[in-house]
Amino acid sequence: MNKELVNFLASHSDLKTDASFKDITTIKIGGKIEYLVYPYDLQQLLLILRYLNEKKLNYHVLGRGSNLVCGDETYEGCIIRLDHLDEYNFEDNYVYAQAGVPVMRLAKVLASQSLSGLEFASGIPGSIGGLVYMNAGAYKKCMADIVISVDVLIDNEIKTLSLEECEYSYRTSIFQKHPELIILAAKLKVEDGKREDILKLMEDRLIRRKETQPLEMPSAGSCYRNPEGDFAWRLIDGVGLRGYRYNGIQISEKHPNFIVNVGEATYTDFMVVNKTIVDRVKNTYGVELLREVELFNC
Repeated sequence: MNKELVNFLASHSDLKTDASFKDITTIKIGGKIEYLVYPYDLQQLLLILRYLNEKKLNYHVLGRGSNLVCGDETYEGCIIRLDHLDEYNFEDNYVYAQAGVPVMRLAKVLASQSLSGLEFASGIPGSIGGLVYMNAGAYKKCMADIVISVDVLIDNEIKTLSLEECEYSYRTSIFQKHPELIILAAKLKVEDGKREDILKLMEDRLIRRKETQPLEMPSAGSCYRNPEGDFAWRLIDGVGLRGYRYNGIQISEKHPNFIVNVGEATYTDFMVVNKTIVDRVKNTYGVELLREVELFNC
């Protein structure tokens, strides 16, 4: 273990040297992490990144791991989480939120202020940064509908990207094409609404999620993008894979577009099931399903 690096990281962050991707992803899959780093604030993040770049050390910035499946090998380097970058403020009909703000928490705060706009994401267990990265969405709405601009770090400089520069489309963005863009914060548009109506809508959608999705099981959320004019779950169900299991991975009985960890699943298990789904759907329907979940360290 690099003592100089450990001392530096420990002075600028909450540092863990005994973590794994199982600890920081909702599907609870993946190998060990050499250094898991939670910078205390934006200034500490900038200092850490400058140090790592100068030393040419390996690092990667991740969100809350709600849409991520990681490989089984040890990650040699620093995984950086922005959980402590969790400040937000309101200005007129906008909210400015740092990347580490939990979406569900912000949705509740907006509702308490009678502000509408984030209800569609109120059940997604991710951070603002992660949802901005994926252009996450639900109920026919997505982040591109409310994003005004995004602050990013690139080449040790903070820059602001407009909505157009984010290059949003269905579950994609410029951030997936250019991982060197580190999302720091986003400016989102909201509108005045009735607190009771907003809370009622959020509650109704939470109930619907519980009824239709395996929220009680470790998963990475919806696994595949919906093909145009169809639903991924329908195609998976149509080839008889609802409930299919391989080792510790199972296609959910409740919702076939969710792949769940039913016990000590590995990345290899996940990829075997992924290949089974993609091949059967392609052979039966001629449709190539595209993953919505991200793969890392593989």
